[in-house]
Formats: sequence, C-alpha cells, structure tokens
Amino acid sequence: MSAYIVADVEVLDKEKYEAYRQRVPPSIARYGGRFLVRGGDLETLEGTWSPARLIILEFPSVAQAKAWWGSVEYSQPKALRQASASTRMVVVEGV
Repeated sequence: MSAYIVADVEVLDKEKYEAYRQRVPPSIARYGGRFLVRGGDLETLEGTWSPARLIILEFPSVAQAKAWWGSVEYSQPKALRQASASTRMVVVEGV
C-alpha cells in the first residue's frame, strides 16, 4: 500500500536549503519514492493552515518511506534541511 510523507517547510536559510534540494532527489528515488508536490503555489481553502512550502512524497509503503527517512543516504541532506529550515513532517498510509 502506498504511503505519503507530507511536510510543511519554512525555509530559514535559502542557500543551505538550495544545497539540500539539489542533494535529496537521488536518495528518494533509491527508496522507490517520488515527488508529488515540491513547493508550488498554495491556496488555503478552509481553516487557518497555510504551509510556507508544502512537500508531498509518495513511496511504495510506510516501511520504505521510513527506511528513506532513516537512511545513510539521506542523513547528510537531512542535516542540511534541519539546519536551514523549520519542518513539520508526517508519514501516512494511503488507501
């Protein structure tokens, strides 16, 4: 069953975050993941949630998503993201 990582990212250091953006795609692909949403224009339709930058990744399973997040390949890019942005991230199982 597919799984999705949804992240709300507020970029605090654009230069460091750009380095992250360039390094992360190969690690995602290695775990069978792909971007569905990577930034882009956003409009709040209901409520008060207004993510600064919305990211949605699709993986073959929750296990694969979590394996990517905890992987050696993602460890350095993750450290860059954590140093350059404030992030809220969840993983959710699809239907």
